[in-house]
Amino acid sequence: MAKQSKFKDSEVNAILADMVAVLEKHQAPTDLSLIVLGNMTTHLLTTQVGKQQGQALAQAFAEALLKSVK
Repeated sequence: MAKQSKFKDSEVNAILADMVAVLEKHQAPTDLSLIVLGNMTTHLLTTQVGKQQGQALAQAFAEALLKSVK
């Protein structure tokens, strides 16, 4: 999604490959995959950061996601 990141491409790609493998293992269709990823995002935001920061991060995430699919 982001063009610049503090993380190495190899780190991101390794985790992405693992997550894709899990979704494929469960033969999850696109809609279910998006629900799971959305729930995971919500879980991370509600358990790892404060409410106000979580809302700001959710907004930034949503904007970045929209830009990435244009």
